[in-house]
Amino acid sequence: MIDLRSDTVTVPTPAMRVAIAEAKVGDDVFGEDPTVNELERMTAEILGKESAMFVPSGTMANQLAVRLHTQAGDEVLLETGAHIFGKEAGAAAALNGVSVRTLAGRHGIFSAGDMIAALRPLDVHHAPTTLVCVENTHNVGGGSVWPIATLTELSTAVHVRQLKLHMDGARLWNAAIASGVSERAYADCCDSVAVCFSKSLGAPIGSALAGPADFIARGRRFRKMLGGGMRQAGFLAAAALYALKNHRSRLAEDHAHARELAEGLASHSRIEIDPRQVETNIVRFRVPDADAQTIADALKQRGVLVMVTGADSFRAVLHLQVSGEDVAAAIKAIKNVMASATRH
Repeated sequence: MIDLRSDTVTVPTPAMRVAIAEAKVGDDVFGEDPTVNELERMTAEILGKESAMFVPSGTMANQLAVRLHTQAGDEVLLETGAHIFGKEAGAAAALNGVSVRTLAGRHGIFSAGDMIAALRPLDVHHAPTTLVCVENTHNVGGGSVWPIATLTELSTAVHVRQLKLHMDGARLWNAAIASGVSERAYADCCDSVAVCFSKSLGAPIGSALAGPADFIARGRRFRKMLGGGMRQAGFLAAAALYALKNHRSRLAEDHAHARELAEGLASHSRIEIDPRQVETNIVRFRVPDADAQTIADALKQRGVLVMVTGADSFRAVLHLQVSGEDVAAAIKAIKNVMASATRH
């Protein structure tokens, strides 16, 4: 089966399994797990932050950032398609007591001017905006990468107004490879950064939140409160550490495969896709005259899995366990299905 639903479907490579089996472990809640400590140090160093904290998921990393940067009743400003807004089960409101207001970006990216225009004047009728969030790469935006100049300008505008800026960098590794801008340069613009090890890097579990030392120290209490205080977590951290050391540079292969897939699909008259908008490992496309679920079901019968994202839309994500041969086979299967798919 060629699974293009997400880069979360990867399984550990043989070398990663060895790293897991041989991991040195201890009680991480006591700060005594050497592998977790090494992962946190390395993550902080790559991002240029004082400290980092290993957590089970990207959602927990993001929600810890929201909790640490805000107070109940505050407002968080982010883009309409942001993961924090639409894919974290309402956690910002349910867990942190904040309201979320969205602004429309272009492929998930907005400017300093957009942010400034969205801010409301201080008034007792309004929740005060205290946090702005960005997502890099932007999933719903098609794996789009924030231009560093745009992010730098936004960062200046946010901090002049004494607000905080958090980056959901679940796929920041992809952004760095695609743009040639280091993770540290992106992170320098932000007060905190969440990164994920279980998406494009291919580890089975784990994310991290990075920021100032006192910020992360406070976050450890909230991590415990949310049930994220793991004990001998070094087995999980070992996989993430292996991925961080060995799988970052190879992301260029996934990006090349994504462009191959997009160009192959663009050659079919019934498929709507602009290959020029494919910047990293995510490919989004539409078939306006057919039912998406029907097409997905037919593709599954041919050994290809894609994610249905709307009545006529799909997402395909390339990852380390999809080869060039798999891409060619997926293109062929999609075209064969389209040849027999009924038009609306």
